[in-house]
Amino acid sequence: MALPADTLSAASGADAEGSGGLGGISIDSRRLVPGDLFVAIKADRDGHDYISSAIRAGAGGLLIEESWLATAEEAVPIVAVPDTAGALLAVGVAARDRLAGPIIGITGSVGKTSTKDMAAAALATTLKTCASERSFNNELGVPLTLANAPESTEVAVVEMGSRGRGHIAKLCRVARPTIGVVTSVAMAHTEAFGGLDGVAVAKAELVEALPREGAAVLNADDARVAAMSRLTQADVLMYSAANPPAAKADFVAESAALDEDLRPSFVLRSPWGSAPVRLEARGAHQVGNALAALAVALRCGVDLEVASAALAQASPSPWRMEVSRTPGGAVVVNDAYNANPASMAAALRALASLPGSRKLAVLGRMAELGSSSESEHKAVAGLAAGLGIEVIALGTDAYDMEPVASIDDAIKRLGALGPDDAVLVKASRVAGLERLAARLLDGGGS
Repeated sequence: MALPADTLSAASGADAEGSGGLGGISIDSRRLVPGDLFVAIKADRDGHDYISSAIRAGAGGLLIEESWLATAEEAVPIVAVPDTAGALLAVGVAARDRLAGPIIGITGSVGKTSTKDMAAAALATTLKTCASERSFNNELGVPLTLANAPESTEVAVVEMGSRGRGHIAKLCRVARPTIGVVTSVAMAHTEAFGGLDGVAVAKAELVEALPREGAAVLNADDARVAAMSRLTQADVLMYSAANPPAAKADFVAESAALDEDLRPSFVLRSPWGSAPVRLEARGAHQVGNALAALAVALRCGVDLEVASAALAQASPSPWRMEVSRTPGGAVVVNDAYNANPASMAAALRALASLPGSRKLAVLGRMAELGSSSESEHKAVAGLAAGLGIEVIALGTDAYDMEPVASIDDAIKRLGALGPDDAVLVKASRVAGLERLAARLLDGGGS
């Protein structure tokens, strides 16, 4: 979405004269598109250190902090503010004002990115759709999604993450969602919430922010999520992937099954009718995410059969239950993007359902579990043992076994892999285990 100078001025509280019609917004000089406004954010790295790189990449303007004004290159228009992160949120609010269609907010301890991907795919069959890139779901990602939405956007799908109470409420003040999806309340980042009840309070902020004319799409299989129906005056649509389904569910999956590559199929039953559904996303746990996505699409007026067919082509974001084969024929399940106890259990059960005689899981640490970390890691190890899965712990002794120290060591421990073998690779994002999956698929260990 092009940002006129007056919009940028009003949002940032600073003079943007001379900035003309900028393109989109970028906070990463490596991904900047010529004409974009480069916003220098102070985070793990200070974006002001990359101003020269942004200019070389073709930035149409700079949004920087006032303390850097004297040293900034003047090759492009400059807007100086006290706090660039705060100004970015304000720009997000201004960008939201320019979007007239539905705004879909999606949150949950697990499943929000997959649900976002599937909802966007179904909506895009009928409506001009924009959606959060990758997992852009925080106070930087949400305004970027809104500001970079094309002028033609008819519906926006915005993923919303949380690091504590009040974070989603803050994002809702920027995005003002009209439809909200809550996928789950689970042990993820609980260190910052004080337990599951604290997680539920934080996720419920999305439901509480919905307007009366909006809709809440809630997971009826999760008691804490289902209870959020009492917190809104918006319409409530419940979904259930359980067998038998939850009694109050509006969207249910019947006759669910997995093929040999972990692709689910089921028959959807809903107030809009019934249809067969086959997913490109892998794992039985994706059925619930698909039901949520279909509820969103149908609420927005997408035809039932069109929405259902779209999910057969909707690929998830990278490193989420990617199923591939090594040159030697072994199956590799790359679910290395992130990990918490709920997603770990789902991935292990998916691995166990694959054909083959030997199942192995290379697991790294699950981060930010607080005081429950030790018990949750041991529970995962116990589940794997019960499913007949051999665990190789990489870089952590939290699974109550002697770990290997490196990816090379993990490959040696795996040994020769053949057609009867299946390997899961999973850990929290900090572990970077997608590198192991890539090595295996390139022929290492085959």
